[in-house]
Amino acid sequence: MSDKTHQQKSRREFISTSLKAGIALSAMGSPLLAQGTATQTDLLFPEKPHPLNILILGGTSFLGPQQIAYALQRGHSISIFTRGKTQPTVQKEVFKKVEHLVGDRENNLEALKGRKWDAVIDNSGRRVKWTKATAELLKDNVGLYLYTSSTGVYYPYLGRDIDESTKLVLEVPDGISEIQKYEYDYGVMKANSEIEAQKAFGQDRTIIVRPTYMLGPGDKTNRFPYWPIRLNEGGRIMIPGKPGDQIQYADVRDVAQWMIRLIELSQTGTFNAVGPASPMTMPVFVHGAHAVFNSAVEFVQIRDYKLLAKHGILDQVPWIMPTDDNFGSALISNKKGIQNGLTFTPLAETVRDVFEWRVSDAEPEEATKRWEKTYQMYKTREAKALEDWAARHRD
Repeated sequence: MSDKTHQQKSRREFISTSLKAGIALSAMGSPLLAQGTATQTDLLFPEKPHPLNILILGGTSFLGPQQIAYALQRGHSISIFTRGKTQPTVQKEVFKKVEHLVGDRENNLEALKGRKWDAVIDNSGRRVKWTKATAELLKDNVGLYLYTSSTGVYYPYLGRDIDESTKLVLEVPDGISEIQKYEYDYGVMKANSEIEAQKAFGQDRTIIVRPTYMLGPGDKTNRFPYWPIRLNEGGRIMIPGKPGDQIQYADVRDVAQWMIRLIELSQTGTFNAVGPASPMTMPVFVHGAHAVFNSAVEFVQIRDYKLLAKHGILDQVPWIMPTDDNFGSALISNKKGIQNGLTFTPLAETVRDVFEWRVSDAEPEEATKRWEKTYQMYKTREAKALEDWAARHRD
């Protein structure tokens, strides 16, 4: 059997399994998978604002397409600046309605020179020097600079109520592990990029949004989609961690739409983009996510962190083992965000839409192969952990 035939067969099996399990889709369908469907935020924010010209640095992957779709729906004009290489896999139709500027943040910003916009959204600021260069170039021709940061700026997560005033990580210490270095590098990059944006535009013209783990259609991390597919399959399913372990996440569409509204209101400042609205434990999350499906399941709570670590299960997004440097990773305050208009998609809707996207033909063949490989890796780890747990708890 060829790789292509195998991939097509796998997709058919996924879809067939979902139909047999009887996925409990609502009559509304999938909002923002199909453009033009009414959403909760349409009802909360019905008035159309004054039209704005918005530049998005990046825009073709995960967060960007949702920003573009919502901004166009609100009557704004969009330009995107990309290398012209990444093709969107969600909200594809909206890219016919935007201005495409091609360049490279490393060494070619020519397309941005001499142009004016009301606001810029920096989604692709993955190096401090990129943020500094674009902010300096645009500061006299753009009204607002919105930098897409991350709650990674708080690493290591040592507190119980981390908020926007918490001290940022600005240096990578010596004598740390490879995993810690990865976390520190990312947090330091994001924190220093925030600072460069604020230096160029000033506090009164800068918006900093710090999302936690984002979930939703188009998620290429291959982390969260494990849950919708696994819960739909059913059977004996692991719930990792202790019953009281808290989790946090954010639907990518909630983050995208909120960013546009912050720009509309010129609501400058720094905000955590963290959900859900109220504290949620991992068991509550898993049971709530499973409510989307009609599959038969037996949940097994594996409370032993050492056993989980033995099998390589240190995280299963949105669950992150709450130990050591990750103690407070799911204890980040969203109070300021809620006070400034952050809204939340129901969990069932997020899970349903991720499931539909993951079993569709939206992703290219290579991406689907990577997903299938990752999914099988997670399932193997889960199976070994369940076997180990059962062996330790036999009568």
